[in-house]
Amino acid sequence: MSEATADYIVVGGGAGGCAVAGRLTEDPDTTVTVLEAGNDGDSWVVKTPFAVVAMLPTKLNNWAFETLPQPGLNNRRGYQPRGKTLGGSSAINAMVYIRGHRWDYDHWASLGNTGWSFDEVLPYFKRSENNASLGGALHGQSGPLRVSDLRSDNPFQQLYLEAAKQAGFKINHDFNGEDQEGVGIYQVTQHEGERWSAARGYLHPHMGKRPNLHVETGCHVTRILFEGKRAVGVEFIQHGQRRSLRARREILLAAGALQTPQILMLSGVGDGKALQAMGIPVVHDLPGVGQNLQDHPDFVFKYRSRSTDLVGISLGGSAHLAKEAWRYKTQRRGMITSNAAEGGGFLKTDPGLPAPDIQLHFVMAMIDDHARKLHLGHGYSCHVCLLRPKSIGELSLANTDPLAAPLINPRFLEHPDDIETLLKGFKLTRQLMDAPALASMRTSDFQTAKVKTDDDIRAALRQYSDTVYHPVGTCKMGIDAMAVVDPELRVHGLMGLRVVDASIMPTLIGGNTNAPTMMIGEKAADLLRQQPA
Repeated sequence: MSEATADYIVVGGGAGGCAVAGRLTEDPDTTVTVLEAGNDGDSWVVKTPFAVVAMLPTKLNNWAFETLPQPGLNNRRGYQPRGKTLGGSSAINAMVYIRGHRWDYDHWASLGNTGWSFDEVLPYFKRSENNASLGGALHGQSGPLRVSDLRSDNPFQQLYLEAAKQAGFKINHDFNGEDQEGVGIYQVTQHEGERWSAARGYLHPHMGKRPNLHVETGCHVTRILFEGKRAVGVEFIQHGQRRSLRARREILLAAGALQTPQILMLSGVGDGKALQAMGIPVVHDLPGVGQNLQDHPDFVFKYRSRSTDLVGISLGGSAHLAKEAWRYKTQRRGMITSNAAEGGGFLKTDPGLPAPDIQLHFVMAMIDDHARKLHLGHGYSCHVCLLRPKSIGELSLANTDPLAAPLINPRFLEHPDDIETLLKGFKLTRQLMDAPALASMRTSDFQTAKVKTDDDIRAALRQYSDTVYHPVGTCKMGIDAMAVVDPELRVHGLMGLRVVDASIMPTLIGGNTNAPTMMIGEKAADLLRQQPA
């Protein structure tokens, strides 16, 4: 077993890990080693937005987990794609740049998480952001994360907006502005038509240039090493060899909401009785580890269309795609720059709500089962997801093998209120899809043509819903008995160990979780810099 040292070890090169490592190594006297299980995320597959069609439904740069059978989804197993490459899920996602609603962060603060209100986290969002078109008090234009308008030039964007107007929804040109509610076109984490992952923003520019930044790929962390209650290092497997690395200051867990709690439990941190039952020596009894799993349940409307402006399988579509590939090569514009989910929306199922509780993703393809089921022809889709579900799940160990996938149980739609709210969201979305501008473009309704009554809708929701890829909460931040980290992200009851990823979110935010996770990394770097050496 070989051993080396660093001031900080970052376990996981996803959005939070990239952000905290990039910021900490701005100080040349601070050494950081990032351990990532996947590759370096610096390939054309990652950089080309359209290549998401190859990554999301496969194991390319993707852990491709599955859930336990979900009673709320007719006992189906859900799909849980997670990025397995430097940049994490920001390297395989739909690049949608959303922060969430002000209410979400103020709610975190109200739970005892001092320093996490919207006004207190906004400077970190702005510090991260480099927005090519939006400025003012709510946007940053000099950060490492490139954010831009789409360059796909797809005419269906305007059809989508026109349908929204026809259906009576207001148009929103900035979902990260003063008001989140409305329908519009998403901004994306791209620069000049290329994907801009967290790694491209925070790590790639400095790798090989900052001698205090070390990035190791192909590293599967198996456990955290402790001396008493202090985390002092990590053990990992790289290229078939078992290695260890010691930290002079702290270990920063950033393996994501599904694998950070797994690493903690394998290391003896978690529910003491459950760990003892599996034969794992207990380092610290912390019952909240793996609990509080929350994710956005999502239903997808699917429609067939003859338009080759939409991604699909046909001779005409192949010819159009070839032209678009040349356009991408020469101009970095057109279909190949598409994030697929170009349109969006945040809607309220009850006008009295403090924030929208439904989110839409309008997709320029007919996506069926996360694109794992392909159909001839062309079409479009519209996702509708429930932003703040009441169903709370958990993550646990399948066994003591660190290379085995954890047991993922989001408990989708088990709380009765969730399916009733999603039913309302279904109806709102159908109003938009049935508006003339879009209805005139479809040749058939793929799955919901015969879905008429409320009972029909409930049945369809249970038969076809799944995740929209936003698991959080399994190492929640807080001050109650089930909290795993405190408001400074330190693991309760231990020293030298923090969590810097979406698992610390005490509740789901109203939107995509990529940008908020980078914000967590930005804030973590400040918290660490404030600590005495």
